[in-house]
Amino acid sequence: MKILKTIEELQNIRKTISSSVGFVPTMGALHDGHISLIKKARIENDIIIVSIFVNPTQFLVGEDLNAYPRREESDKKICELCKVDYLFMPEISSMYTKEEILVKAPNKSYILEGYTRPGHFDGVLQVVLKLFGITQATNGYFGKKDAQQLSLITQMVKNLFIPINIIPCEIVREKDGLAMSSRNIYLDQTQRKEALLLSQSLYSAAALIAKGEKNSKVIKTRINEVMKNLDIEYIAIVDKNFNEINSIELKNTIILIVVRFGNTRLLDNIWL
Repeated sequence: MKILKTIEELQNIRKTISSSVGFVPTMGALHDGHISLIKKARIENDIIIVSIFVNPTQFLVGEDLNAYPRREESDKKICELCKVDYLFMPEISSMYTKEEILVKAPNKSYILEGYTRPGHFDGVLQVVLKLFGITQATNGYFGKKDAQQLSLITQMVKNLFIPINIIPCEIVREKDGLAMSSRNIYLDQTQRKEALLLSQSLYSAAALIAKGEKNSKVIKTRINEVMKNLDIEYIAIVDKNFNEINSIELKNTIILIVVRFGNTRLLDNIWL
């Protein structure tokens, strides 16, 4: 595995590659969820590029960029063990200039995750667009856990005619059902146990739907019942274009939940 620190290094190497390139963009603090993306990319491509870059433009005023978990040496080892070909770790100064051409996310970026973090997805799309331009990847791998992000990146690729295939990847969970997240390390013992109610509420909703229930209000009520003692930020039932729907549409529905544990926000979802 070769570690690249500059954009020029990666661009020069990319010019020599004529086979398929799989790209996994990350902000580091890698866990089994990230590893699953890398392994899928390894199977489906000749060359793999993983980026680690804690992107400042997606952090809003008051959000502590410096508090984001960083485990650089561990991340390098994980990438090496996963047989990554190139690990791209640029500096902020090389990725951004004083006068930037800005990316504006569509209206649906201001609901759900974007409602409490307006402008967050502008920064996400900005850095992803840059990384796509630098890597010129054949396939890009993104987890379904960040469902709204995945939807917006897919739309950006379509709207801007970017020649890359976006590959959605399934959520990876701990053995007890908790969705893998870099934020899980912030949970204390009690919160960690309570967090299991997120996946349990989604499983309960899925079971209700399997029995024939389609009414979104009824499904939300069930989820609320399971998580009744938690600090729920939102429960949403949407189609894959993130339009709120009143009735479950099989193969075109996502149920999303976000719960707060102190200063830690955990999100989870299920695709139906």
